[in-house]
Amino acid sequence: MVPGKKLKISLLVSPPKWIRNRFKRTIWHIPVTDRSVFFTFDDGPIPEMTPWILQTLEKYHALATFFCVGENVQRYPELFKQIQSAGHAIGNHTYSHLNGYRTGWRKYVRDVYRAHRLIRSKLFRPPYGRTRLIAREVLLTRFKFIQWDVLSMDYDSQLNADEVVKNVIDHAREGSIVVFHDNLKARDRLKKALPELLEYYTAKGFTFKSLIENQHLISNI
Repeated sequence: MVPGKKLKISLLVSPPKWIRNRFKRTIWHIPVTDRSVFFTFDDGPIPEMTPWILQTLEKYHALATFFCVGENVQRYPELFKQIQSAGHAIGNHTYSHLNGYRTGWRKYVRDVYRAHRLIRSKLFRPPYGRTRLIAREVLLTRFKFIQWDVLSMDYDSQLNADEVVKNVIDHAREGSIVVFHDNLKARDRLKKALPELLEYYTAKGFTFKSLIENQHLISNI
């Protein structure tokens, strides 16, 4: 990999401190006192991926957080129920998977609330990590913004599964919020990377928790 591309990927995988400091009311990392990590999955549920993810997590006694797209919840309500029945946490990822920089703030806020009628969670993650400042201020009155300190980049077709695994292992530590994707773009890479990462962190003595388990920590951030 060329040095310029490697640096660009590194900055995407782990947002620099100046970005995190700029958005102080956003949750990037959970301050834990044990060896736990927080795996999260964006964009589902979909039948081609969600059941496999749930089965794989169950094999490792792992809990996670699923940031769901409202139109997928409406289309596959039974899959959404399966996520909840398995003990995982859920979050709002808008109804239509809107890009917050390309959408008027009123339309964006309406879309989030449309999803909220289906998802009923105070946890919110904007697609692509992007919102206009005014939409963010409005939504912060109701939701907790959850971003990440490790982006696996499993969606990137220019990477292979081994590079996705390396992205996570190089950056994820105690309390890390790690992003994966419950969608078809990520499927080939995730199906190899997720079991390897669950195996790796289990061997290191980590537990995998959902964000709702640490709601008292989230409430204080």
